[in-house]
Amino acid sequence: MNLSKLNQKALSIFALGGVGEIGKNMYVVQYADDIVVIDAGLKFPEEEMLGIDIVIPDITYLQENREKVRGILITHGHEDHIGALSYVLRHINVPVYATKLTLGLIEVKLKEAGLLGSAKLHLIDNRSEVKLGCFTATFFKTNHSIPDSVGICLDTPEGYVVHTGDFKFDHTPVNNQVADLAKMAQIGERGVLALLSDSTNAERPGFTGSEREVGEAIKEQFHKCKGRIVVATFASNIHRIQQVIDAAALYDRKVTVIGRSMVNVVNIAMDLGYLSVPEGMLVEPEEINKLPAEKVVILSTGSQGEPMSALTRMARSAHRKADILPGDTVLIAATPIPGNEKYVARTVDQLYRIGADVIYGNHIHVSGHGSAEELKLMLNLMKPKYFIPIHGEFRMLRQHAILAEQCGVRPENIFLLDNGDTVEISGGKARYGPKVQAGIVLIDGLGVGDVGNIVLRDRKLLSQDGILVVVVTLSKQNGTILSGPDIISRGFVYVRESEALLEEANRIVSQTLNRCMEENVNEWSSLKTNVRDSLGRYLYEQTRRRPMILPIIMEV
Repeated sequence: MNLSKLNQKALSIFALGGVGEIGKNMYVVQYADDIVVIDAGLKFPEEEMLGIDIVIPDITYLQENREKVRGILITHGHEDHIGALSYVLRHINVPVYATKLTLGLIEVKLKEAGLLGSAKLHLIDNRSEVKLGCFTATFFKTNHSIPDSVGICLDTPEGYVVHTGDFKFDHTPVNNQVADLAKMAQIGERGVLALLSDSTNAERPGFTGSEREVGEAIKEQFHKCKGRIVVATFASNIHRIQQVIDAAALYDRKVTVIGRSMVNVVNIAMDLGYLSVPEGMLVEPEEINKLPAEKVVILSTGSQGEPMSALTRMARSAHRKADILPGDTVLIAATPIPGNEKYVARTVDQLYRIGADVIYGNHIHVSGHGSAEELKLMLNLMKPKYFIPIHGEFRMLRQHAILAEQCGVRPENIFLLDNGDTVEISGGKARYGPKVQAGIVLIDGLGVGDVGNIVLRDRKLLSQDGILVVVVTLSKQNGTILSGPDIISRGFVYVRESEALLEEANRIVSQTLNRCMEENVNEWSSLKTNVRDSLGRYLYEQTRRRPMILPIIMEV
């Protein structure tokens, strides 16, 4: 998609990721020759994406217009907002603006990717003002499940565009940093042209609970427990980690941190002053076996039941440094992200099997996203002319649109977008604009985008019915079979128990090749197609399976 297809005299707003899905948030605001990007996140693969590690947005549009990108503004430090940054900056090395903690987390990622030296990182806070071409960005404090989260107000030639970031209204936050309601109201009073707002909990009525409630529930569990305590939570939830440390201090327990991401975040948060840990409380994992059970807390990753996470490996007794023991109490202080429910259930099952007590569910977790009443409060503070719900699956966006209507936004002024859909605003009037290229890029190992639909389709076929490799050597002179056919089966049938089937398959391949030779069919592609068709037909009749058939024909 070329820039010329967008109206140069209009303000264009669109998502390259983050609408119609949970994750890979990336939003773009453009006017003439200036582009501002908000967030650059990843999402985790869906079940059918076999072998894929992570999914990031397709940034072809930004690459084609890289000289127009003025900067990337980051709302907070969660993976679904910063996880793609190292991939993006390889292709478009533009300034990145983020708050102190968010910048600390970004620096670790860029250091691992070997990009820290060349990155242009700029520290901002809620008082900063950043000039980006024809845009001016200001920021306002929000509450979320990670400190230092901000919303963004962009002053554009058409008016103010506000992006809330992920938010809730927590009036008793753990760090006492309440949301900047007064500043939000001031922005609303100036007049908001368009509001882009977090839709994650739009379907949930009422208000989201305060993080402090979780702290009280954690203290209650610590009071009850006589043995070791294992707490699994999101590594980025520093408020939750602080409350675990406070509870450990109250009940005179030592804390060990397990899981690479948890260790990284705890170290960064301590260095930057976002985590207060009493002297001597943290111990190495190797030391916990020397301490009495009632003096130990293990802080771990794995609240989503991820197969390679610390909690899951401890549950399987596959962790190098720690195990879950009978009598341990495991607190899973998170709710499953949609799609992860069965992984969590499997881990909980395994923990019970070992003999641990498992505490999980809403009483030791609250969401970092505002529920319906908080979304209405944001709408009423901002009073937008146009509304674009973002950050959520389509049903969440639709529900958020209904809430906006209830708050007085006219239905024709609400835009429900898919990734790549644009809203163009000119002279104060908004309409749908042309589509820009948007999609997904799959990361598998070191490969970025080298696995596509065809490779995934092949992986799916291989996982369902396996593969048969047919190797044949033909004579160049007279076209006769010199050796083979040799048939190798993987994931289709067990060779030793299927000799008759494979002998007949062998005969069918020979018969097919001989017939082709008699009919002067000697193009390799035709030979392979004939072998594939005849063998595939026979195997389906015999087994009702369709393995991938890979003929390898050599001439000597």
